[in-house]
Amino acid sequence: MTYRNFPPWLILMGLITALGPLAIDMYLPAFVAIADDLDTTTNAIELTLASYFIGIALGQGLYGPLSDRFGRKLPMIVGMVLYIIAALACALVSTAESLLVWRFVQAMGGCAGMVIARAVVRDKTDPQDAAKAFSMLILVLGVAPILAPIAGTLVLTLGSWRWIFLFQALAASACLAWLIWGLEETHAGDQRKLSLRRVFGDYAELLRRPEYMGFALTTGLAMGGFFAYLGSSPALLMGTYGLTPEQYAIVFGTNAAGFIALSQLNTWLLHRWPMQEVVRVVIWVLPISGLTMLAGALLLQQPPLWFLLPLVFCFIASIGLINPNASACALSLPNLRVGTASALLGVMQFSIATVTTFGIGALAQATAIPLAGGMAAMGLLAFSLLRFVGLPAAAERAPLSPHHGPSRG
Repeated sequence: MTYRNFPPWLILMGLITALGPLAIDMYLPAFVAIADDLDTTTNAIELTLASYFIGIALGQGLYGPLSDRFGRKLPMIVGMVLYIIAALACALVSTAESLLVWRFVQAMGGCAGMVIARAVVRDKTDPQDAAKAFSMLILVLGVAPILAPIAGTLVLTLGSWRWIFLFQALAASACLAWLIWGLEETHAGDQRKLSLRRVFGDYAELLRRPEYMGFALTTGLAMGGFFAYLGSSPALLMGTYGLTPEQYAIVFGTNAAGFIALSQLNTWLLHRWPMQEVVRVVIWVLPISGLTMLAGALLLQQPPLWFLLPLVFCFIASIGLINPNASACALSLPNLRVGTASALLGVMQFSIATVTTFGIGALAQATAIPLAGGMAAMGLLAFSLLRFVGLPAAAERAPLSPHHGPSRG
C-alpha cells in the first residue's frame, strides 16, 4: 500500500497512540486538588503515576502476541474499552487506593494503542514508508506530553479534577468509534494456538536476533537519554542554575520543538536516502554531544548554560531522526511477528526510560555530572549497538530493502 502524508488511518493511529501519554501528563496539574479532595498527601497521589508506569510496562508485552493471533482491531478495541472504563472509574473514586488501582487498569488499556499502532503501520506500508509514518507517531509522542498538562490546567479552570478523567474517557470513546467503523483489519491473524510457551518462545527468538536487538535497543537507549534529561533537568536547571519556571518552560519547549522538527524533517530525508543511511549518520550526534557534555561537567562541574544547553538540544533533537528509522529497521526485518516485535520494542523503550528517569532523578543535582553522565552513557551505548550490532547483523543476514513488503504476523 502506498503512503500519503497523514492519511486518515495514520491520523487515527496517532490519536490512539496519544491516549497513553495523555493519561500520564494531563492530571499532573491536579495533584494538589486530588490530594485535598481524597484527604490524602501528594506523595500518595504520586504513587498513582508510578502505578500507571508499571501498567504500561507490563501491558505492552500482552498486546503484541494477541494482535498477531487475533488481528489488530480486536485487541485494540479491548484495550480502549478497558481504558474508557478505568478513566470513568478514576473520575468516581473516593480514596487514593482506588485511584491507584484504576490508574493501573487504565495503563493496561492505554498501552494497547501504543503497541498495535506500530504494527498497523508495518502492515500497511513498506519499510521506507514505515519510517515516514513513524515520524508522525514520534510527533504525537513529542507533542502530547507538552500539551497534556496545558489541557489539564484548562479543564481545572472549568471544573473539578474529575473532569480530567471524564475528558480522557470522552476522547478515547471518539477514537474507539472511529476505530470500529473507520479502520479495516490490517492483519487477519494466524492460526497458531496461543499459549504462554509459544509467546515466551517468540520473545526468546527476538532476543536471540542481534539485528533486531541492535535496532530496538538503540531506540530504547536514545529515549533513555531523553528521559535522563527529563528526570534531572528540573532540579538542575531551576535549583542549581536558578532558572525561573518560565525560563525552564522555554528551555523545555525549545528542546521539544527541535525533537518535533527533526522528526518531520525525516520524511523529506527519506525521499532521498534509505532509512539505514539516515540513522547511520545521525547516530553520531548522541555520543558526540553526550561525551562533550560529560567532559565539560567533569572539568567545570557546573558548565555555563551557553555550553550545556546547545548540547542537550542536539542530543534530544537528533532522537527525532534516530527513533523513527531505527524502529522501522527493527520492524522491517524478515520473518518477524510484527505485533510481538512491536511489543518488545515498546517494553524496552519504556523500561529503559523509566529506569533512567527515576535513577538519574534520584541522584544529587548540585552539578551537571548526573545529567551529562546519563546522557553520555545512553548515547554511547546506542551508537555502539546500532553501528556494531544492528546494522552489520541486518546486512549479513538479509539486507534491508526499501521495497521489502510487510512481514509475517
